[in-house]
Amino acid sequence: MLNYPFVFFFFSLVLMWIAAQIGAAARRRRPLEEELRDDFSLVETATLTLLGLIIGFSFSMATVRYDQRKNYEEAEANAIGTEYVRAELLPAADAAKVRTQLKKYLDFRIAFYRARSQSDLRQIDADTVQLQGEMWSAVQAPAVARPEPVIALAVSGMNDVLNSQGYTQAAWWNRIPTSAWGLMIGIAICCNLLIGYGARSAKTKLFFILPLVVAISFLLIADIDSPRGGFIHVVPQNLVALAQSLPN
Repeated sequence: MLNYPFVFFFFSLVLMWIAAQIGAAARRRRPLEEELRDDFSLVETATLTLLGLIIGFSFSMATVRYDQRKNYEEAEANAIGTEYVRAELLPAADAAKVRTQLKKYLDFRIAFYRARSQSDLRQIDADTVQLQGEMWSAVQAPAVARPEPVIALAVSGMNDVLNSQGYTQAAWWNRIPTSAWGLMIGIAICCNLLIGYGARSAKTKLFFILPLVVAISFLLIADIDSPRGGFIHVVPQNLVALAQSLPN
């Protein structure tokens, strides 16, 4: 569900609204005594503060991961562009082959960032792995035939291209832990239970405000943390700019 932030938004909104209603129902069965209201307000405030802190920490975790994905997109573009230039160090036939492969590989990487469906992504990943093997073989053969320091630069550049893709994939897998989401949801439910139980009237419209605000916060965090869901995505602007700068 975390891969679909809007679905998660409606789920969390309904869940927390129901929790507030349950709290109100519990208050009707056993009303809060007035001499305990001050202590109850203290507990309620502390719980809401804890929820706010955890939401803030989770938002920070999500933005750090989002920035990491953006940085690796830039690193990928730099690695591919550098290897495209270093391909000149290879023999002419091998250089032309490597450059053609790099252009095709660049298209695959742009498609990776733009893919939204799992079926498209699986096909892109399969094509990428196959092309990576072909590119490595293309630089390995001349390096074995002529083990010279100049050709070693082209091999090193290809190694950076392959490594950058691995770092990117690891960054896209690095999400907020499910246990952290469970903790946030659990505390949010407790807060809404307390809000419902502490309300003086069961008909108040305030029961909807806290669930809505918290659900919006969850939506934003889930959207930033989800690489492909929602509407906040890493745009492959560096890769696209590189593709446009290369000669046809």
